[in-house]
Amino acid sequence: MAMVYVARSAALTKWASDVGQGKHIFKLGVAADKDAAKNAIDAGWAGEGDWRLIHSQEVPDLDEEALIERLMRKEKVIDPTYYPKLKGASGVFRITLTNVQNSLLVAKAMSADEPLTDVKVKPKDIGEYMIRNALPSPS
Repeated sequence: MAMVYVARSAALTKWASDVGQGKHIFKLGVAADKDAAKNAIDAGWAGEGDWRLIHSQEVPDLDEEALIERLMRKEKVIDPTYYPKLKGASGVFRITLTNVQNSLLVAKAMSADEPLTDVKVKPKDIGEYMIRNALPSPS
């Protein structure tokens, strides 16, 4: 079983905000297992070492490129060739908070238990949203 994970770096988020990419920057990746994911996150990307795991999920063996392609349908990927700061790191996404809020609101509306109220998005919600949209739909 592979591990799909979402990570975030405070320093990269600050840089992205400075260059006009916004402050909701996350990295989607795939590792062989939980230890490999932890090692990859500790090694870091884009010259930053302050990456933190936001959310992870075990999945059947999947290709990272396929997951990135699926998530690119919903969210904007930051091109590592256009921004040299990324140093070739693929899977770095600029997440639109409105999309995450809409997703959470629809999920809340589908469950009749809770009244519809404004949704406050947390980083864990963003991680779940990214993984849910990157994985192939169950058939």
